[in-house]
Amino acid sequence: MTITPTTPDDELLRRMRTGDAQAFAALYRRHQGPLYRYALLRCGSPDTAADTVQEAFMGLLSGRLAFDPLRGTLPNFLFGVVRLLILKHEAPRRRESPLPDTEDDDTEAASEEACPLTRVLADEAAEEVRRALARLAPHYRDAVILYEMHGLSYLEIAAICAVDIGTVRSRLARGRAALAKALRAHALDAH
Repeated sequence: MTITPTTPDDELLRRMRTGDAQAFAALYRRHQGPLYRYALLRCGSPDTAADTVQEAFMGLLSGRLAFDPLRGTLPNFLFGVVRLLILKHEAPRRRESPLPDTEDDDTEAASEEACPLTRVLADEAAEEVRRALARLAPHYRDAVILYEMHGLSYLEIAAICAVDIGTVRSRLARGRAALAKALRAHALDAH
C-alpha cells in the first residue's frame, strides 16, 4: 500500500511501528508545522520549539510515548506532549524569552505584494501581538494559541492541557481579555 496525503494517521503509525521510514516521514511532514508553530508561540524560542517537537517525534518513533487512538487523535496527543515538554523546559528557569521575528509563509507572500509602509505596519502589529501573547500566563497562552491559532475545540484543549472544559472556557476568556488589554494599551501608547 502506498502512502498518500489521505492515508490515516493510525495506518501510518502502524506502518511506522513495523519499521516503515516513509510512514514516519509522512507523519512528521503532516504534523511538524502546526506543532512547531504552537511550540514557538508558547515558549518564544525557535531552538526550544524545534527541540521539543523533535523530542515528541523521537518519543513516538522509539515507542517511549504510547499513543492510544481510543483516547483521542494523534495531533492532540502530540500537542499535549509538546506542551508538557515545554513546561518541563520552563520549570527551572521561569523566565520569558522574547519572541523571534518570524512570519509564516502566507504572511510573507501577502507582504511581498504590499507597499513597504503596509509591510512595516503589518510586521509591527504582528510583533506586538507576539509580545502581548508572550506576556500572558502560560496556562492562558496555551488556551489562546490552541483555540485561536490552531482551531481546536474546547474538548480537545481540555484533553491536551489535562483540565476540564470549564477551565478551558475560563482560561480562554481571561487570556483573550488580557491580550485585548495589552493590545489596547499599546495602541494608546502609539498615539
